[in-house]
Amino acid sequence: MYRQHSRVPVRRGLQLISALVVSALMAGGASLAVAQQAKPTTSPFPYVKAKAYYLPPETSTEESGYFSLCEGLNGKIYVGTAAYGRNAYLVEFDPKTEKMRIVLDVHKLVGLPLSATGYAAQSKLHTRNFVGPSGKIYVGSKQGYLSQAEQAAVKRGEKVPTYLGGYVLTYDPATDVAENLGMPLPLNDARRALGKKEGEGVIDVTADESRGLIYVVTCEEQHWMLYDVKTRKFRELGPIVRDQPNTIIDAQGRGTVITADYRVARYNPTTDKVTVSPLVVDGKPFAEFLGANRVHPDWRITPDGKTAYLQLLDDLRMFRIDLTNDDGLPIVATNLGDRVRGEHPDSRGSICLGPDGRVYSVTRVDNQTGFGTGYLHHLVRHDPAKNSMEDLGVLTISNPGFFNFAAGRIKNPDGTERPIHGYHTLPDGTLTPLHVVMSAIVARDGTIYATTIYPFTLMKVESLRATR
Repeated sequence: MYRQHSRVPVRRGLQLISALVVSALMAGGASLAVAQQAKPTTSPFPYVKAKAYYLPPETSTEESGYFSLCEGLNGKIYVGTAAYGRNAYLVEFDPKTEKMRIVLDVHKLVGLPLSATGYAAQSKLHTRNFVGPSGKIYVGSKQGYLSQAEQAAVKRGEKVPTYLGGYVLTYDPATDVAENLGMPLPLNDARRALGKKEGEGVIDVTADESRGLIYVVTCEEQHWMLYDVKTRKFRELGPIVRDQPNTIIDAQGRGTVITADYRVARYNPTTDKVTVSPLVVDGKPFAEFLGANRVHPDWRITPDGKTAYLQLLDDLRMFRIDLTNDDGLPIVATNLGDRVRGEHPDSRGSICLGPDGRVYSVTRVDNQTGFGTGYLHHLVRHDPAKNSMEDLGVLTISNPGFFNFAAGRIKNPDGTERPIHGYHTLPDGTLTPLHVVMSAIVARDGTIYATTIYPFTLMKVESLRATR
């Protein structure tokens, strides 16, 4: 009896175990199937479709550019480029003909060699192109980077070409004439006496044409300077400013900039004085409110000159800043919240105001949607009237054949290869930028333009406009 009863439970136990194993395997397979099905087969986010235009390859060496983007009063688009070790250019794009041409050759204008000069070259137009009421476009040139050969020479104790400083430049589309206004902080005897090894480049130019003043920010030390159009002389205003900042001019005609410690410096041309005011959010100093390691503030001012909108390169938040108070008093910023959800944000030179009164921005975040990998560049819109933030979708390219990626890397005249890894393809075959959107503007007709790199590309958004 014992054995008989003992056999039955054993057999049934084995059957039960087998059933459990099969069930577990089936469940595991089902879970795997569910996991596989959980990955979106169609895009879980909307697309903002843009037509891509490849910038002339002779105007860059690394398929890159920076913040240098604007619309001229003639409706044409102007993009600054970077050709390391050689030169920098301003390129004109005509939206009607879709053709491009070089309108400003920096070395030719300032009288430097047109052949490669290494680190001594004016390698970048990095400034945000400023357009004055006259229609003139204001830019500035700066240094690039040591080439691999120059780095090796430095390690051997050899000398490399010395960068003597950047230039403030203008281009007038109406007359097709460019002008060199000179060097704000060249490497002269006075600077050498201070131990300086090179001149300062130019990272920002903002003109107050009505008063005959031009504000300049240098780099790498970020000196805030003023150029007098009548005397044709530069002078330093005093405060050292933050990272790669830009000067804005408020309703009272005060030149206004973010200082190195996240305060606000103002130059009042009426009194010829500079004051520095605290910048506060919710009663806290702006630097404290931001937290550590937040860099590169970038702001734009509203047409009435009373309000600025600010974002930072590595932060998701957007801020509104009231600029109406008197010199020296605290300036209040309001946190408008995150522009988009995501991790590891990157936004460069992309905050811009539309003719519809709304604020636009392009922000890159990690692609954690399960639909592809890499990064996604979201076009975001803030509506001050509704106090709302809207994610309009991810920038994508409507004409992926604008560049022949299959042909491999192009070579520069010196044999160095140019990077072309700045795009990636989503699972549905859609091409989208990867590294990185460098600038964005909204044209007067509401058309949104942006630039991205590797290859250096101007994008014209076609699926929406900045209109009501």
